[in-house]
Amino acid sequence: MPQERLSVRKIREVIRLHFEAGLSNRAVARACQVSNSTVGEYLERAEKAGLTWPLREGFNDEELYRRLYPEESNPKPASDRPMPDWEEVHRELSKRGVTLTLLWQEYREKHPNGYGFTQFRVYYQVWNKAHTNTMHRPHTAGEEMEVDYAGMTVPITNPETGEISKAAVFVATLPASSYTYAEIQPSQELPHWLGGHVRAFSFFGGIPKTICPDNLKSGVKSPNRYEPELNPSYQELAEYYHVAVLPARVRKPRDKAHVENSVQNVERWVLAPLRNRTFFSVGEANRAIAPLVQALNQREMQHLGKSRKELFEELDQPALRSLPERPYEYATWKTAKVNIDYHVAFEGHYYSVPYALVRQEVRIRASEYLVAIFHKGQQIAVHPRSQAQGRFSTRAEHMPSNHKFMTAADGDWFLREAAKIGPQTTAYLSALMKSRQFPQHAYRSCLGILDLARKYNHPQMETACQVLLTANLLSYRDVKAELEHLAANVSETVLPAHENVRGSSYYQ
Repeated sequence: MPQERLSVRKIREVIRLHFEAGLSNRAVARACQVSNSTVGEYLERAEKAGLTWPLREGFNDEELYRRLYPEESNPKPASDRPMPDWEEVHRELSKRGVTLTLLWQEYREKHPNGYGFTQFRVYYQVWNKAHTNTMHRPHTAGEEMEVDYAGMTVPITNPETGEISKAAVFVATLPASSYTYAEIQPSQELPHWLGGHVRAFSFFGGIPKTICPDNLKSGVKSPNRYEPELNPSYQELAEYYHVAVLPARVRKPRDKAHVENSVQNVERWVLAPLRNRTFFSVGEANRAIAPLVQALNQREMQHLGKSRKELFEELDQPALRSLPERPYEYATWKTAKVNIDYHVAFEGHYYSVPYALVRQEVRIRASEYLVAIFHKGQQIAVHPRSQAQGRFSTRAEHMPSNHKFMTAADGDWFLREAAKIGPQTTAYLSALMKSRQFPQHAYRSCLGILDLARKYNHPQMETACQVLLTANLLSYRDVKAELEHLAANVSETVLPAHENVRGSSYYQ
C-alpha cells in the first residue's frame, strides 16, 4: 500500500523519541500515531544517513529531507487515490441496510480513480482488526502520566464586584500507583494547561516517559486518530522534559481510564467537601484543596491494602527521571512575514532578521524575556523582548551593505515615487528617512504615505507635506491626519446661477 510522506516535524519527533527517549519502535509509533512499519522505515533511513539526536546545529528541514531521501531531488507527490475514512465506514456499517458494497460505490462516486472493491474490502478488514478490539494494557511504574480537567468547577467570587467566575480543576495521575495531583486554575487556556504539567512534575518529583492527555484544544491543535497535531508550545514542553505525548483517542475514555477515576475521586473527596465554602481567589482555593489531596493519596485503597502514596514510593518514585535544573518557561508562537525593512512585528514592536529573508515566512517564539525567530526550523535571530510600541530592535549583522535591499524597494525607489507627486512630498519622505536611526525603519511609513496619495489628490498631498515639514512632524499618522483635516475644510462648491436658486437676500 503506498505510504504518504510524513511532515518534517513528525520525522524529527520519530528520531528524537528513538534516540533520546529510548522508546521502542512500537512505542514511538503509538506516540506519533503512525504505523510501526513507518517508524522502522524512517529509522532505517536515518541510520543510513548517519543521523542521531540531537541533530547538529543548523540542520534545517530541507537538508533533513535530502539526507533521508538522497535518491530524490523533490518530495514525492501525494497519491491521487485517497484512503477512505475507515471510522466513518465503520459507523455507517452499523446502520440498517448499509453494506460494504454500498459504501464502496459511494466512495467511487466521489473518487472515480479510487481503490477497487477488493482493495477497499481488504484495507477495511485490516483497519477493523487493528482498531476495534479492546486490549488491557498493564502500566509500568514511572512510564506514564495521565492528565485531564474535572467536569466540576470551583466558583471564585470577586471581592470588589461580587462577580462569580468558574475556575477549572486540573488533575494528573500516575497509573501504576494512582498517585494524584490536583490544582485550581483560572481557565483551561494554554498557559494554565502547561503550567499544570510543570507543577505536576514538581509534585511527583520526577518525569515519566509519556503523557496521555485528552484532545483538549489547549494541548492538541488538530485532533486526529492517526496523526494528531500538538500545539507548538505543548510540543516544546514535551521536548524540554524529553517526554512523548500520546493523546487519547477521541471518545475513547479507556485510553485514560486512571485519570478518569482520579477525577471522580477528586470531585468526591476534595471538591464536594468544599462545596459550601466561598473562595475569593484561585490561590485561596488551592490552599484549601492541598490538605484534601494529601489525605486522598494517604487513604488506603481497600482492594490493594495500601495507599496511593505508599504505592507511589514503592513503584513510581524510583522509576521517574530527574527534573531539569530549571522548569519549562512558557512561550507563545506566531507565524509572520518578513517586511521589506527586514523586520517582523510582534505585539507592536519590530525585530530584525537577516535581510535575505525579505518577504519570506518565519516563526516567532516569544518567552518572557526573549524573542527568537526561526526559518525552516533553524533559529536565525534572537532579541531581548521589548514592550516599546512602534520601536525597532535592529542588529547590524542583519543589514545589507549600504542599507539597501536585495529587492527593488530601497530609499531611492521611495524618492522616485514621491517625485511623481511633487517636490514637497519628495522632501518630506527624504526628511522622514533621515529622522530615523536607520533609513529602513521609515520604509513602512513611506509605503503608507505613498498609499495615501491614491486616495487624496496631489495638491492636497503637497500642501500636507509642506505644512508638516515646516512643523517637523514626520510620521505616517501626521500625514493622514493633515489630509483628513484638509479634506474636511475644502470650501463648498459654488452652485451655478439659476432662476430657482434663491440667494441669501431672499431670507432678509
